[in-house]
Amino acid sequence: MRTQAPALALCVWMAALPAAAQTQAPASEPTKPANEQVIVPEVARRPVKLPRYPSNDFEIGVFAGTYATENFGTTEVDGLRLGYHVTEDVFFEGVFGRTKVNDSAFRQVLPGGIFPTGVEKLYYTNVSVGLNLLPGEVFIGRNFALASSAYVIAGLGTTRFNQQRLQTFNLGGGFRVFLGEGVAVQVDARDHIYSVDLLGKRRVTQNLELTTGLTFFF
Repeated sequence: MRTQAPALALCVWMAALPAAAQTQAPASEPTKPANEQVIVPEVARRPVKLPRYPSNDFEIGVFAGTYATENFGTTEVDGLRLGYHVTEDVFFEGVFGRTKVNDSAFRQVLPGGIFPTGVEKLYYTNVSVGLNLLPGEVFIGRNFALASSAYVIAGLGTTRFNQQRLQTFNLGGGFRVFLGEGVAVQVDARDHIYSVDLLGKRRVTQNLELTTGLTFFF
């Protein structure tokens, strides 16, 4: 038993040596973060001026076509339009148009007709809000396409006709084809609705307009 005790103590002492070595080992150097940059480039940064691209939110255009005044036939119309696109879908538009109205049909049954000179000038202005729908492309052949979009529009304005100033409601729609970054051709159909007093009786009239125009965006 006496010879086994020193041997057992020696085994216990040898087993405890690694743990003691770990506790008494000198502290190692602090580890560096994994994302620390090893080489710092010495390059002087220069200011960069970003290019300014045109937003093309504004538009100006001209149009021409036909204006069918109820009970007075169809005549030529032309005008100017200005617009602002709030988003890709919503836009505002102001329009000025002019045409002439003649009473030749009434002169066949009424001596002297309705207008003193037989022809009256008609002017209208309106402000409308439009909504772009169904953006897409128009293909010309197999390898050439132009961007396009359909839209609906409605608004309020004033029509000056036969020495009367008439409040007018307009509604309609159109189709726009872009020839380039800032040019478009559009076809537009509108109904101008206003109440007019002719022959001593006031009545609501529907006046249809169909035009084609060229629009520039900037």
